[in-house]
Amino acid sequence: MKHSERQTVSSGSPYEGVIGFARAVRVGNVIAVSGTAPLGPDGKTVAPGDPAAQTRRCLEIIQAALEQLGADLSAVIRTRIFLARAEDWEQVGRVHGEFFGAVRPAATMVQVARLLDPQWLVEIEADALLPEGAA
Repeated sequence: MKHSERQTVSSGSPYEGVIGFARAVRVGNVIAVSGTAPLGPDGKTVAPGDPAAQTRRCLEIIQAALEQLGADLSAVIRTRIFLARAEDWEQVGRVHGEFFGAVRPAATMVQVARLLDPQWLVEIEADALLPEGAA
């Protein structure tokens, strides 16, 4: 892929078309995954009230987007985790560790005033870097 070529993928989120964003964008060997909420295939919030299950769903969506762009979780160099409730950090962190314990990307976890949907307890972004020349 030439550095100037751009690939995008959608996760089917109802927000993508309304807001005008892609789930993930790849340019060259860089992949940026948008803020990912715990939505099921039906567009509804997964596991209201369960921060661990919501984190798992966010990371599954991120993993699928990476795979569509020729990467996997081992390519992730940074995650950003946004929490609606600071007290959920340990549950969210444990699930993050299940996915990234061996990879250990740079990570930031912050509490925000609120997320777009009041049922969302977590939203996650990720950046990935593929080896030079990766197809």
